[in-house]
Amino acid sequence: MGTSGISRRDFVRASAVTLATTVAPAGLYAAGAERLRVGLIGCGGRGIGAAADCLNADPAVELIAMGDLFEDRLKGAWGQLKKDFTDRVRVTPETQFTGFDAYKKVIATPGVDLILHAAPPGFRPIHLRAAIEAGKHVFMEKPAGTDPAAIRSVIESAALADQKGLSIVAGTQRRHQWHYVDLMKRIHDGAIGEIRAAYAYWNGGDMIGYWKWWEKASMSDMEWQCRSWPWFVWTSGDHIVEQHVHNLDVVNWALGALPVSCMGMGGRAVRTQGNIWDHFGVEFEYPGGVRVLSMCRQINGCTDRVSESIVGTEGRVYTDSSVGRIEGPNAYQYNGPNPNPYVQEHKDLIEGLRKGTPLNEGKRVAESTLCAIMGRMSAYTGRALRWDWVLKASKLDLVPKTFEFGPLPARPVAVPGQTPLV
Repeated sequence: MGTSGISRRDFVRASAVTLATTVAPAGLYAAGAERLRVGLIGCGGRGIGAAADCLNADPAVELIAMGDLFEDRLKGAWGQLKKDFTDRVRVTPETQFTGFDAYKKVIATPGVDLILHAAPPGFRPIHLRAAIEAGKHVFMEKPAGTDPAAIRSVIESAALADQKGLSIVAGTQRRHQWHYVDLMKRIHDGAIGEIRAAYAYWNGGDMIGYWKWWEKASMSDMEWQCRSWPWFVWTSGDHIVEQHVHNLDVVNWALGALPVSCMGMGGRAVRTQGNIWDHFGVEFEYPGGVRVLSMCRQINGCTDRVSESIVGTEGRVYTDSSVGRIEGPNAYQYNGPNPNPYVQEHKDLIEGLRKGTPLNEGKRVAESTLCAIMGRMSAYTGRALRWDWVLKASKLDLVPKTFEFGPLPARPVAVPGQTPLV
């Protein structure tokens, strides 16, 4: 199970150097190649989903390696995927890996062209860097990390991917959803005039039901937090980062800009698990004085709203249906095809590889993630924040310095006005 201690510095640096010298360089998947061999890191529900989406995207895809921190999760995922895709799941006992170093072994598996990364977000920058150093194309789930230090690392890895001609496609599937693509083109062509405001919402119910909360029992702190990762800040970033990043990414897309500053608030009204909050409200200011209201909540029994709205001088765009619409002088409703965006993002990735024009969404998803992180930091501390400071000067680094199954006291629940700004 990989229970020996590994320092974080070694986790990042030594593994990347080793992989870079033992695995083939960039250009692994030539245009028109018959097969695309995939390795999966992170075998929970989203890992199973990402692997299935990639296998459904193209008949040339084969899954040949899998890794997870926990053996039970790996075995469960293998059984499900093998049942659904039979001979295209070519993972053998020799290419199933567990423990903190499982990601290195998946990346180093001979023949792997593409890494699917669905481990908890706290691990994402470390694993991404190792994959890019090793010359692998990457599909990585969102968010890009959980703190500013992580985001700087992902931006560096994205730049390295550009140098190596590698793909990084992110799990921000709205970017590959056809009605969103159509609406964004119309926004950018001036269909609603000059954008003056926007609204972003992910107000829904509690996570329990689609994620499993593990009682600590006899687990070590580290195992407990990794198994119950959505409820801890270092592993998930809080739900404003893990989930609401989708909506903030759409706002950045529509505005073609990043926020200048923000002020946030929120709290923990009913949640008792972990150390994250259950509701946030953040006002972002974008260039030109454009204001964006951001709201996210995970509380049962409340009105749900998961959508974005963009307000211009000549109309308004709504994305709160499967088709989307524009109201105003240029009224419009999208009625075209709308393929499954979770599969489409993999189709777009594979098409880019075949054409020799790899997609690199790494920097973009890192920036959208930092929007959410900035909002969380503002709410947690009660302080208004500026983008440049968070990106360039914040020293906040939540990820443990050593990875081992042992003591790891959870950070206290944030209290505005008391939690320090780092």
